[in-house]
Amino acid sequence: MHSDQIDAFIAAGLKEDVGTGDVTCLACIPPAARNRARLLVKDEGILAGMEIAERIFKTVDPNCHFEKILDDGVNIKYGDLAFIVECQTQALLQAERLVLNTMQRMSGIATLSRQYRDAVADLPVKILDTRKTTPLIRFLEKWAVRIGGCHNYRDGLYDWFMIKDNHTDACGGIQPAIERVDAYQRAHGLNLNVTVEVRNLHELQQVLNTGKVTRIMLDNFQLDAMQTAVKMVNKRFETEASGGVTLETLRNIALTGVDYISVGALTHSAQSLDLSLKVLKD
Repeated sequence: MHSDQIDAFIAAGLKEDVGTGDVTCLACIPPAARNRARLLVKDEGILAGMEIAERIFKTVDPNCHFEKILDDGVNIKYGDLAFIVECQTQALLQAERLVLNTMQRMSGIATLSRQYRDAVADLPVKILDTRKTTPLIRFLEKWAVRIGGCHNYRDGLYDWFMIKDNHTDACGGIQPAIERVDAYQRAHGLNLNVTVEVRNLHELQQVLNTGKVTRIMLDNFQLDAMQTAVKMVNKRFETEASGGVTLETLRNIALTGVDYISVGALTHSAQSLDLSLKVLKD
């Protein structure tokens, strides 16, 4: 994880929340006051965001003391204590909501990712996230996916070619789209992976005839058609199932023999976990 990306997120998050100043703290908390607080778990799931929580507190108070009790990726339940922090009180309360919002979101994604991973843990398939993320915090959401035990796909439009239906329709077909991507790579000295989406077995055969791709995405295929597709590919290329994947359908999809299953729900449908930061009274 790039340090400057985390620092930029923290700076923007504090600017959004604190603005010109936390007027409540400025009114009633002495500048020299220091307090301890603890993060309490009020839900069940997978913990995520401990590293960035510590970074936030040390941004607002470089002299804070952060005591980590639990690690990212562990199972948590109601009543668990995740960390204790001691720092300047005004800074503590200014950082509180940014810490909670970030950790609750990341923990929710990690929890859902762990459920997907566990559902097919005995099968040779990898669960991937997608670009269906919250703008500007994709790096945090993909971080949480990894903590939960699933895998990241591409980070954006720049690091992996993905020829989808709109591309093929705009190019006049699958073969010309693949050929143009191949020519672009050679012209620009690139060696990026290439995924091509197919909607049926006819389009799949066109890809097999053309080659020059890394992975074939089987979009919204019925199970019997997906099994046929996997046999047709016969390990020449990686195979990926996509479209309408749920926890209920996941295992049957995995049993078709696909190498990857991409799941937008990991990030766009995760429910945040309930966490609470409480100041400890002397």
